[in-house]
Amino acid sequence: MSVNSIYTIKPKHKLLHLNIREIWQYRDLLLLFIRREIVVTYKQTILGPIWFFVQPILTTAMFLFVFGRLAGIPTDGLPPVVFYLAGITIWNYFQESLRQTSDTFVKNSSLYGKVYFPRVILPVAIVSANLVKFFIQLLLFIVVLIYYKLNGAAISLNPTLLLFPFLIACMGIMGLGFGLIISALTSKYRDLNFLVQFGIQLWMYATPIIYPLSKLPEKYRWIVALNPVTSIVETFKHAFTGAGSYRPQELIYSFCFTIVLITIALLVFNKTEKTFMDTV
Repeated sequence: MSVNSIYTIKPKHKLLHLNIREIWQYRDLLLLFIRREIVVTYKQTILGPIWFFVQPILTTAMFLFVFGRLAGIPTDGLPPVVFYLAGITIWNYFQESLRQTSDTFVKNSSLYGKVYFPRVILPVAIVSANLVKFFIQLLLFIVVLIYYKLNGAAISLNPTLLLFPFLIACMGIMGLGFGLIISALTSKYRDLNFLVQFGIQLWMYATPIIYPLSKLPEKYRWIVALNPVTSIVETFKHAFTGAGSYRPQELIYSFCFTIVLITIALLVFNKTEKTFMDTV
């Protein structure tokens, strides 16, 4: 932008408005926020980025002891470590994207009040930064997968692995959509923040991460299938291990749910960003 140029900031007239061109103009800021999200999280910790590996390892160990050893829940013929780590890896991406974007307005109110930039850049940066964390944890999962495969475990990759980019995109957009809606609500009703973490934990138990969908009674299976995350987690497991279930119709349902969700989220976010500084 030249010195003599004038940049005019105009209010949005349409609720369902995502100015991609404007976001592209602020791409350097987007990259800066992504870097900030990655670096700041573990900057003053002893282990630093190693926490990317510690969290899924500790969670898998807990699931292995509680649900594997004590409860004796089957794992679809897979080694328990592989089964739990598969679900944890993709679930963590959704969980962190939702949780960290759910307080965007409140956490960044001082920044929003000082300078103009497309407000949606911050939640998009969070989801993008979590993608880096996801791929680091995916590397851990692949190493474990190769170890058990070399030791004779019944693990097989299959053509549904081609759906991998689609699965990750759905998870990220779904986490972003729920996060934007919750962020808009918490700008007025702060006590909703206390329910987010609790709600995410309940949601995890409603998703086939610690139990295989195939072991549920048929009359209850459709209830779990209504969870839009279920088909994505099951397809992810099926793609990398051959276990789990791949049902195209349920995956289409999750995709449609994601599109409707992000549409509603943009409506709510664009409406709230016009007045949220008066309520935060």
